[in-house]
Amino acid sequence: MPSILRANAPSSPRQSFGTGRPVRPGPSGVRRFSSWLNRNRRLVVALLLCAAAGIAVQQLTPAPAHTVTALATARDLAAGTALSGNEVVPVKVPPGMVPSGAVADVSSIQGKQLAAPLRKGQLISDTQLLGPGLLAGTKPGSAAVPLRMADPSSIQLVAPGQLVNIVMTNGTDFGKTAESQVLAAAVPVLWTSGQGGQTGQWLGTGETEGLIVVAADPDQARRLAGSSTQGKLFFVLVGSPG
Repeated sequence: MPSILRANAPSSPRQSFGTGRPVRPGPSGVRRFSSWLNRNRRLVVALLLCAAAGIAVQQLTPAPAHTVTALATARDLAAGTALSGNEVVPVKVPPGMVPSGAVADVSSIQGKQLAAPLRKGQLISDTQLLGPGLLAGTKPGSAAVPLRMADPSSIQLVAPGQLVNIVMTNGTDFGKTAESQVLAAAVPVLWTSGQGGQTGQWLGTGETEGLIVVAADPDQARRLAGSSTQGKLFFVLVGSPG
């Protein structure tokens, strides 16, 4: 009897219990993960929300700003104050706010005098101290020339930044009319002893009564040098050149 060949009927997928839907066999790992995900759905949602919140905070929080150290006044200081660690405090400021010539080391300003009064919190730079920094911004070749005025009390009328004419009179003989000449016109005042200057951290002398310091170009500086021995010196306040 010829053998009866029967075609193998395709195996039908298993039916899920109670639903009638076929369940496709899959890798065991996937099934386990799906099962865990179903059991811990709330935990997964909470973790995703925390991650999203962390990313948002990171994006909204600005990066720490780069700062540098500078010295600022710890209180209001008068002109002529001799600086020490008690008058200044280190502060952290953005680099763009630090002026050229700013001071960061207390030892570099120890004992130096202020050329002008400063308010509490102002940054200290070399232009505010008695010394070469006072010539910052002047024309190349300018010199700081100290002059002793014939009338010391007149110093109270002038302040740094004002323009003055320096006048010399040499009529000292009896009966001779005093002759005056302008030695330097419209020179800026850098410092005066009327600001409370004491010893000469910059001027090199402890006798500052009646002294002013002006910025002069080379020709003016030559005329002013030693002029106090040739006659009496006075200043005349002038306006800015128009």
